[in-house]
Amino acid sequence: MKITSARVIVTCPGRNFVTLKIETDQGVHGIGDATLNGREKAVVAYLEDHLIPLLIGRDAHRIEDIWQYLYRGAYWRRGPVTMAAIGAVDTALWDIKAKAAGMPLYQLLGGASRDGVLVYGHANGADIEQTVDEVGRYIDMGYRAVRAQSGIPGVKGAYGVGKGGMYYEPADSTLPEETLWDTSRYLQTAPKLFERLREVHGPDIELLHDVHHRLSPIEAARLGKALEPHHLFWMEDCTPVENQEAFRLVRQHTVTPLAVGEIFNSIHDCRELIQNQLIDYIRTTVVHAGGITQLRQIAGLAALYQVRTGCHGATDLSPACMGAALHFDLWVPNFGIQEYMRHTPETDAVFPHAYTFKDGYLHPGDAPGTGVDIDESLAAKYPYEPKQLPIARLTDGTLWNW
Repeated sequence: MKITSARVIVTCPGRNFVTLKIETDQGVHGIGDATLNGREKAVVAYLEDHLIPLLIGRDAHRIEDIWQYLYRGAYWRRGPVTMAAIGAVDTALWDIKAKAAGMPLYQLLGGASRDGVLVYGHANGADIEQTVDEVGRYIDMGYRAVRAQSGIPGVKGAYGVGKGGMYYEPADSTLPEETLWDTSRYLQTAPKLFERLREVHGPDIELLHDVHHRLSPIEAARLGKALEPHHLFWMEDCTPVENQEAFRLVRQHTVTPLAVGEIFNSIHDCRELIQNQLIDYIRTTVVHAGGITQLRQIAGLAALYQVRTGCHGATDLSPACMGAALHFDLWVPNFGIQEYMRHTPETDAVFPHAYTFKDGYLHPGDAPGTGVDIDESLAAKYPYEPKQLPIARLTDGTLWNW
């Protein structure tokens, strides 16, 4: 089965998505997500100028060889742009292979390890009580796990507090919006939020929290210790991950489970964290970790150390990525949980998909391939719109981690 063409489709049905569509001489096509939030055009150029010319005429079934060719064949390896582009190619090829086999992707990977994929939603509020109400709303929708974020008194634009309801999207301005951060006030507020959540919603709902790289190691340790009585499912991205030894210090001081990895690009980014058992959940994504091929390797390494998966699944990943992730989640033995931020109705229309939500679980469906496609005529009605993620500054003006 030869690859005859490949093209990049950029569309903005509420936010920007980059999709690669690969076609073959047997009439079977596959799609893969190539979205890199705020840097979408960089991946477009990498695909169009560097990868697509290499694909034409190749055997679409030789997924591993093509992955190695695109990764090892590029002297300048890894990085978010390169790996997002490779991830799109890899996902599209797995989609093609599963369609050619006439089975859903999870069957091709080895079959289901569970009946459904546990997911968590995002409950955000301007203050603690609003977040408490939002968590209740997610529980009413059937969620069994909810990530909770709250505004901080006196701090403008605390992370995770969206401007709308279901469809939180931080990349919403042509130039980066500037937000403020105050670590001391945050450390006072976050434990109170989860104390209140347990008071109102009880012990059975799984609660998660994202620190978004805002704390020093000892501050993260302090927060993890303070959250222990509230039994979080995990504390995510508690400190900047460039210094991976920092997680050792956090680990020494708290038993709150730690999750990290949504900005990782390869197995090498997470190898030391996993091998030294400094984390409990690895959050790499199908698209940003180079596709299903690389994500399977990461999961295999993690399984050796009882680390479970928890793939990033925000709205900056298209339904094409979500569909592929759900097939991976249904199969992977050491699955933990899947993030599930709902897309807008416009996005769902552009990307018709087979996955469904029920009673806190997603299922990828049994359509051949990933079960996700793209309506190109509808996608063309939503042209690209330049958008940037925000930045954060401390109250004294120092640039901080957003």
